[in-house]
Amino acid sequence: MAASGMWQHAIMCRRRLIATSTSITNTTRAIRSNSRRCAFSSSNDGKPNSIFLSPSEAGQAAYDIRQLESSEKEEDTLCNMETLLSHAGLSHAAGNGSSNNWNAPLCPPIELATTWERPPNGEYGADSYIYSRAKNPTRANLEETLAQLEGGGMAAAFSSGMAASAALILAHEAPLTVLLPHDVYHGVPTALHTVLEKHNVQHKSVRMTKPSTGSNDGNDGDEYLDILQESIIQVLEQEQRNVVLWIETPSNPLCDVADISAICRRIEQIRNSSLTKQTITTVVDSTWAPPLITQPLLLGADAVVHSGTKYLGGHSDVLLGLVVCSKSSMETLGTQVRQVQIALGAVASPLDSWLTLRGMRTLHVRLERQCRNALSLAEFLYNHPLVSAVHYPGLPSHSHHGVASRQMKNDMYGGMLSFEMENESMAMAVAGALQIIRRATSLGGTETLIEHRASIEPVGRVTSPPGLLRMSVGLEHVHDLKDDLDQALRIAHQVVPA
Repeated sequence: MAASGMWQHAIMCRRRLIATSTSITNTTRAIRSNSRRCAFSSSNDGKPNSIFLSPSEAGQAAYDIRQLESSEKEEDTLCNMETLLSHAGLSHAAGNGSSNNWNAPLCPPIELATTWERPPNGEYGADSYIYSRAKNPTRANLEETLAQLEGGGMAAAFSSGMAASAALILAHEAPLTVLLPHDVYHGVPTALHTVLEKHNVQHKSVRMTKPSTGSNDGNDGDEYLDILQESIIQVLEQEQRNVVLWIETPSNPLCDVADISAICRRIEQIRNSSLTKQTITTVVDSTWAPPLITQPLLLGADAVVHSGTKYLGGHSDVLLGLVVCSKSSMETLGTQVRQVQIALGAVASPLDSWLTLRGMRTLHVRLERQCRNALSLAEFLYNHPLVSAVHYPGLPSHSHHGVASRQMKNDMYGGMLSFEMENESMAMAVAGALQIIRRATSLGGTETLIEHRASIEPVGRVTSPPGLLRMSVGLEHVHDLKDDLDQALRIAHQVVPA
């Protein structure tokens, strides 16, 4: 058969297969192969019907059928989170040096260009790249990947977690009040106090979790929510200021767990009943609980913030932050966040974006090990006579264990914990005696880190207890970590006897 005839025959075969694909589930298929040909037999109508295909034609026909079946499924039908993470960034690889999605590189390429050639007619297309500050293929890949993982409508990647946080605040109109929890990463109130207050942005601290003296079953009273609601209404209606409610869960460093759903329901009540024109935005810093553990947007939040430097990157080699806006807020808040990103230019670099995508592809296996190690270490420290207190939501004794059990998925309570010694000297002695666990700031990497928080917080705004040590638990063998802590506690007791 001539080449043109074979091609026409292959096209005819594929068309006949696609045309009958809706009845494939009722079809008896038998593949008979020899070294050169295959046969497709159908008994759907009781009359045998054979289409002879070469191996390559059979593979292409099967591909076409699967694509057709996939196109008929609901768009919201997604794989499990672990599968999405394992393939992070690959959906965009086809557009880089390949004409189709079955000959794409299995590692997303890095696009380092800062500028792109302008068409001869001077008119850029809607999806054209112009200048990397405005849009970069690698950064866009990361943004769209995380938006999908969080169930959001859009995402914007910045040069650090604090750049992302600042951009989200600047996306709002002043006068603005940011309501912060009592326990929060000190960088946020520091930025508000030193920089953003000059631009008519105030901040206040309010309780966003039940008191630690309550029960830990997650079912006690809502008094703290009533007080929170009154505080918000006062800012909106009496002070006539827009509000950003900044939720951090688990909190840094005390591991408080806020009930995102309960808070967002209260916010919705305020929106439905308030007559003011002022706006309120719920933001969740979920750095300590990546989407495999918590998806705040699906619990009612308007936006979620991540320091990609931490768990998403996961190897202590990235400086990057991200904002993800919900599908309902992407046209309003999302548009303003994008405007701040482009106008002020604190964008994530292509290399950091690529490294974060690389890290996300192993996030699930890293996080499972980190959470398992963290729970084991928390139990060890909880039972140690020299340790005054342990803060970890996976412990049944934790005040917010009930909320955490509902909100944090897959029986994972995070890889972060903190514990308290009798005083600051004892805490510093423990840190000094460690060998495997490293003394350093930051978190989420493969190595276990420990840090005395109070000594690095701004003078005059120290909130951490003086004897508190924060731990980012890594991937080491948990027995080695326990042994390291046990020896350090023993030596600290010798240096600073009780």
